Amino acid sequence: MPGGSEVSPWLVLDSAEREIEPVSRYLRDRMLGDVSPLTCRSYAYDLLRWFRVLWAVDVGWEQATEAETAALVGWLRAARNPQRRRAAGYPAGSVNPTTGKPVLGPGYAPATISHNLSVVHGFYAFHLHYGRSPVVNPIPENPGRRQALAHRSPLENRRPHRRARLRPKVPVRQPRAIPDQQWDELFARLGCVRDRALFSCYVASGARASELLGVRLPDIDWQKGQLWVVSKGTRARQPVPVSPEALAYLAAYFDEAGLPGSGPVWRTRRGKARPLTYWAARRIIQRATEGLDMNWTLHDMRHTAATRLARDPAMTLAEVQTILRHAHVTTTALYTVVGLDDLVDKLAEHYSRPQQPTAWTQTYDASDLEAVFGAR
Repeated sequence: MPGGSEVSPWLVLDSAEREIEPVSRYLRDRMLGDVSPLTCRSYAYDLLRWFRVLWAVDVGWEQATEAETAALVGWLRAARNPQRRRAAGYPAGSVNPTTGKPVLGPGYAPATISHNLSVVHGFYAFHLHYGRSPVVNPIPENPGRRQALAHRSPLENRRPHRRARLRPKVPVRQPRAIPDQQWDELFARLGCVRDRALFSCYVASGARASELLGVRLPDIDWQKGQLWVVSKGTRARQPVPVSPEALAYLAAYFDEAGLPGSGPVWRTRRGKARPLTYWAARRIIQRATEGLDMNWTLHDMRHTAATRLARDPAMTLAEVQTILRHAHVTTTALYTVVGLDDLVDKLAEHYSRPQQPTAWTQTYDASDLEAVFGAR
């Protein structure tokens, strides 16, 4: 539940509505380490899952072993994720034929399980530092992974390492951009000027969902065509560009809503005006895609903006990195990868061309070719 203070923005309670003090100590330490409140919230939910497993097996957190870790992993693999929305007509694990994106399963993803294990490992490492936890961390770890991730020369190849025990295999996710035709269909489904302005700014700026939702009225620079956002990683105010089309929709939204003062730009439309939350914005795109048989998300709009920029021949990779505010250019390079959807026309031409017979250059003697490759 929300903690109500900057040092303790989130609290974990037991079944008797009492604060779990070891968790609060760890979360306060994370906040003092300058993590964001959203990160604190994520850690709180991960630790709540861990303590629910301990309560179920009647084991105190100081007596936890790898057996309880195995119980946590087994429960996460079998339990249903309450955040999952069932995709009508498509079973879990299949692929949406319209978008080409996989349909999420009803349970917890491997990345979520791995993150939960990392948080619990950090929780016990924190208390072990003060002598308040088991001597051995109940979350197994692989020393080879720490060595592989240590500082190394960029000229060296990355050393392979095994996963630690009970760690799931996390697949590498490739970014997927919304095709232009599907984007036009999705944009036409938006029912108000606010939503059109919001989605136009997403695709034009490439900002993350939480960054754009935090924009306030003084953060708009109409003359330069840019917005000032608070970066998710560094939490520094940084400018992001927006297109003239997005600014036009934004101006129309202002004329309709009559936004006064210096509050947040994106607000609710019904009842008393409140800041638009991430969950409300996510519901907007869910409603728009339901009738189109699509499963695009808010983060796919950042992928769309990044892909359009990276594939523009007039833009260099370093310029795209600056716009997207990536720490490493290798992250930006992921958006230059060509997928099968981009090769439809070329593959059609390839399959339509007649097969060319093998021809040898006339500069080689036929007897030499026969001796090397055998009779043809």
